[in-house]
Amino acid sequence: MNGVLAQIVEHKKREVEERKARLPFAELEALVAQAEPPRNFFAAVTNHADPLHVSVIAEIKRRSPSAGLIRPEFEDDADPTDPASPGFDPARIARLYHANGARAISCLTDEHFFGGRLAYIEKIKEAVPLPVLRKDFILEPWQLWESRAAGADAVLLIAEILTIGQIVDMLILAQQLGLTTLLEVHSMDNLLRVRPHVGFPHRSYALLGINNRDLDTQTVDLSHTLRLVDLVDDPSILVSESGIREWSDLMKLRKHNVRIALIGESLMREQDPGRALAKLLNRGYRAPV
Repeated sequence: MNGVLAQIVEHKKREVEERKARLPFAELEALVAQAEPPRNFFAAVTNHADPLHVSVIAEIKRRSPSAGLIRPEFEDDADPTDPASPGFDPARIARLYHANGARAISCLTDEHFFGGRLAYIEKIKEAVPLPVLRKDFILEPWQLWESRAAGADAVLLIAEILTIGQIVDMLILAQQLGLTTLLEVHSMDNLLRVRPHVGFPHRSYALLGINNRDLDTQTVDLSHTLRLVDLVDDPSILVSESGIREWSDLMKLRKHNVRIALIGESLMREQDPGRALAKLLNRGYRAPV
């Protein structure tokens, strides 16, 4: 690790310790016991309606270290009492995505670097019936309990910031908590490192993600997935992340048996992310009900 990723991880370590001090594990465990059962994220994205279908995990993202604020109006939160007010409104964005073909939602919850909040998960789930992935920098099991208590149905595990021992332990715990895991790799080396553990301990709780962003240069190249797909034992659980902007990109993935895509920034840059998703899926736009 180096650069921005290393900074994020160091900050996250301190942040998690602070959160743990404010919320003792006994209270966290009680919250999980009271939480509604998770929605089936794995089934939502792996069940395909037709041979050409590609499932889209549509991302709700406010800003990033590389891109900054995605749209100027996202500087402030929208007024929840005024549906027409400008600002960042995860529930409104989720409804747009749901109406226009998203199979699941990815929500950035890191606050310091991405402007997210853990509370956004609950708002999204109140707005739409789709399962929600907590996209954050998960470093230890406590965060899995926190994710489940907050209503997450799935969590992201980034191979570049975890040891194999940590990954295996968290795969087991996530399955026990009913959480789907999206185990993400950026490089061939990390794909080969985690490949023996993909699908452990239970296949129907585990997805593998290939992120097309180069961590050193921050450039994005969709062909990165296409170069690595032959090293994946089961392409049906493979998620291509980043760099997907057009219907033709989805068809390139489909030709290589990659049928799940996580798409965020290209949708969030548009004034109407739902319309952008409908165009990407080559379908007519639908306004949320």
